[in-house]
Amino acid sequence: MTVKIVENQKELEDAFSVRRTVFIDEQNVPAEEEIDQHEEEATHLVLYHENRPVGAGRFRLVDGYGKVERICVLKQARGTGAGKAIMNGIEDYARNKGIQKLKLNSQVHAIPFYAGLGYEVVSEEFIDAGIPHKTMVKHI
Repeated sequence: MTVKIVENQKELEDAFSVRRTVFIDEQNVPAEEEIDQHEEEATHLVLYHENRPVGAGRFRLVDGYGKVERICVLKQARGTGAGKAIMNGIEDYARNKGIQKLKLNSQVHAIPFYAGLGYEVVSEEFIDAGIPHKTMVKHI
């Protein structure tokens, strides 16, 4: 598996394709909420396995911290270390930019995954796109 920082339109479409499959098709997130006003300012990452996109995520700088968003992995790649590979790619990118604090809004069912990577819950539960979430942070 290879994590890439998106550098061209094809890689961006690959990332969007994974996001559409996971968030819109599987989780019924409205398309207008999934692809939003932050796409152009974000740094996008895509995970390839055998030259096919199987995971994606994006990263933004918000108020001095790194905001990790839209982490997703196609069903067939779940449980293979794909999610961890994407998160490692984002954390490496953040470190290279001198960012020391990361924040994300985790779907409640994914909290154990992020906790295993060193993230800590810092909020009460809230609903985003009809799905329960909690905010998590990590200092890197």
